[in-house]
Formats: sequence, C-alpha cells, structure tokens
Amino acid sequence: HQPMYHLLSFLSFVEICYCSVTAPKLILDSLIERQVISVKGCITQIFFLHFFGGTEIFLLVVMAYDRYVAICKPLHYTVIMNRRVRGLLVGAAWGGGLLHSFGQTFLIFQLPFCGTKILDHYFCDVHPVLKLACSDTFLIGTLIIANGGSISAVAFVLLLASYVVILHSLRSQAADGRRKALSTCASHLAVVSLFFIPCSFVYLRPCVTLPADKIVAVFYTVVTPLLNPVIYSVRT
Repeated sequence: HQPMYHLLSFLSFVEICYCSVTAPKLILDSLIERQVISVKGCITQIFFLHFFGGTEIFLLVVMAYDRYVAICKPLHYTVIMNRRVRGLLVGAAWGGGLLHSFGQTFLIFQLPFCGTKILDHYFCDVHPVLKLACSDTFLIGTLIIANGGSISAVAFVLLLASYVVILHSLRSQAADGRRKALSTCASHLAVVSLFFIPCSFVYLRPCVTLPADKIVAVFYTVVTPLLNPVIYSVRT
C-alpha cells in the first residue's frame, strides 16, 4: 500500500495549499469592515487557485491509474508503481496544473479594466474578474472555458477509462474480491465527485452570475479539502 499512501500524502499537501489560497483571506474579510485586495494580490490568488486546483485534478487521475494497477495487476503493483514512476506521475500533475494556471491568468489579464472595481465574490477568480472588464469578453471568456473544459474532459475520459477497465476485470473475480476492490475505489470516487461536480458547475458554463456561485465556490475551495481527509480516514 506504500505507493497508494504516497499519492495520498501528495494529495493532502496540495489540498492544504489549495485551501490556504482563499481561506485566510475569507476569515480576515469576515472580521474587518473594509474588504480590499490589490491587483497583484488578485493576480496571485487566481494563479495559485488554478495552479493547485489543476494539480489536484491531475493527481486524482494519477490515483485512478494507481487503483487500476492495484486491482487489475496486483502481483506487479509495487513494481509498476515504483518510486521513479510515482515521481514522474506526480511531476506531470504539477506541470499540468502550472500550465493550466498560467493560461487562465494570462488570458484574464489581457483585458482592460475600468469603471467599478467592486468584485462581487468572496475571492478573486476568473469569472468575477472577467465581469469587471470594459471591453468585449466573449473571446477571452470562451478561451478560459475551453482551457478548463479541455482539462476536465481529458481527466473525465481517463477516469472513466480506468474504472471501466476495473469493473470489467472484476467480473471474473469472486464476490469477496469484488467487494474489497469496490471498497478500495469508493473513497476515491467520493473525492472525485465532491471536487468535479461543483467545479464543473462554476467553470464549464458561460460567464453568467448565479446566486449559488458564491456558496459553490466556498464549497469546493474550503469544504471539500476539509472533507477529503475524513473520507480517506474512514476508509482506512
């Protein structure tokens, strides 16, 4: 189980960083009357929010592959998921998150901003900031959605493929073996659902503000990272 827990430790670290991007500022803003953030601070918050968020998506895909190897190739698990392979997969996840974040940050700050500087959101993110632009945002908004959508689509296909192969391989196993394998995957599927569903609601649609956006944003940036350790601890 060492490779599996090794990946879990990386996921926990990423989630701590992800939650730290927004939670301290949210707490501070709730204690003071005048909530402000500088332009540089806003850029930094958007960059790291999407950096750690993108990295988490790729890590969840890596963990799905880890489950596939553990269930479908148990005798070769420690050989396939050796330290070098784990390092390469985790490094690729960090690299993918960095590219995604750079793309989102670069696109949003190509626009000119004028007029009101009131951000109708709990923290800086691409869609709320996009509303402050004083030029046509259709192209940039489409590219931002495409950036997030392409990552989500690739991640979804890889996750789906992993679990289709897993379910197919379980057909030849005994009932006890199937139960243990499904139990191993249950925590990962719960974490994937908690992260993907709210993120898809926010990022994979046109830049239209909905009343639920703020609540959903707090859920996937603060509540989900707090719930994930509980989910994995119960499974352990």
